[in-house]
Amino acid sequence: MAESRDFYEVLGVSKGADLDTIKKAYRKLAFQYHPDKNPGDKAAEEKFKEAASAYEILSDADKRARYDRFGHAAFQGGGGGGHYQNVDDIFANFSDIFGDFFGGGFGGDPFSQGRRRSRNTGPSRGSDLRYRTELSLEEVVQGLEKEIEFDTEASCETCNGSGAKKGTSPTTCGTCGGQGQVIARQGFFQVATTCPTCQGNGQVIKEKCGSCSGRGRVKAHRKIRVTIPAGVDTGTQLRVTGEGEGGFRGGPAGDLYVEVLVRDHDRFEREGSHLYSTLSISYLQALLGAEVEFKTLLGKENVRVPAGTQPGARIRVEGQGVPMLRGRGQGDLILQVEVKLPTKLSREEEKLLRQIAEDKGESVSAAKKGIFG
Repeated sequence: MAESRDFYEVLGVSKGADLDTIKKAYRKLAFQYHPDKNPGDKAAEEKFKEAASAYEILSDADKRARYDRFGHAAFQGGGGGGHYQNVDDIFANFSDIFGDFFGGGFGGDPFSQGRRRSRNTGPSRGSDLRYRTELSLEEVVQGLEKEIEFDTEASCETCNGSGAKKGTSPTTCGTCGGQGQVIARQGFFQVATTCPTCQGNGQVIKEKCGSCSGRGRVKAHRKIRVTIPAGVDTGTQLRVTGEGEGGFRGGPAGDLYVEVLVRDHDRFEREGSHLYSTLSISYLQALLGAEVEFKTLLGKENVRVPAGTQPGARIRVEGQGVPMLRGRGQGDLILQVEVKLPTKLSREEEKLLRQIAEDKGESVSAAKKGIFG
């Protein structure tokens, strides 16, 4: 399956390949494994889908950067990366690309003109939308339900997306016979161009819907609540089915992908499910041991400091890290010990410390005014 193979390997390019090299590699594979060139060959069809998935990711700078960092995991669970189940979706998503690859004005993809023309005249799915939201580390640890707002286009409810006045319906274009294109012969070539009458829709609306002026879509301001589970990280994408752009001609809406960006924290650093921070203690607590109160992301925690703890030592507090996605447990809090030494001592403290030094036979500076004043 496509997920199990490296996308660079699929296209046969290096990780440093530029966009032009990636396009050329995809063109070669798309032509080689095109379903209409290999009728009934399931293996060729799977390679065609696999190449399209790889091209979708590597030709997009943002998706390629996420893939280079996280691999296939960046697009699991509907993370905005294509793994195609239907070859028609490939032609729909890459219609301009296929036109460029396979001859542009001379009919685009030489194998699939009929397939793509028929798709233009029926219901089609709306585009997916992307929304980026910033979260604090506290919100990541707890999870939350967040309200988001955005502008989009929705299917017109008055005409159900048809664009025609209520009680009427679009009619088949008489110029192109519903194909959306007209064919002209130039010497040995047949040149396909967009139908000038229906603008490629294959249908003509004689009486337009008053609500959408015949577009079948209207501007919409959306406000929805999204559940963000605990444990997400920067780059995590959450799919909200059916909340994307409205469909065309009565087709279903696309999906909304909410991408997470986690803000840096001033006290904690995150590595996976573990949190790292600093625990400041006095030299007496380090020497004698103590139980120290530490403020975590969710409250206060008593941390046991063993006697004789050295500066730079690490103390692990189990279960106080970041929850793992899908309920697989919780990471730990790891505290690096910082021992605070006093800059001034009382006369009694100095006397006691000098006595200890004398008992241990350690050489120390003579008493004088300075830090021990």
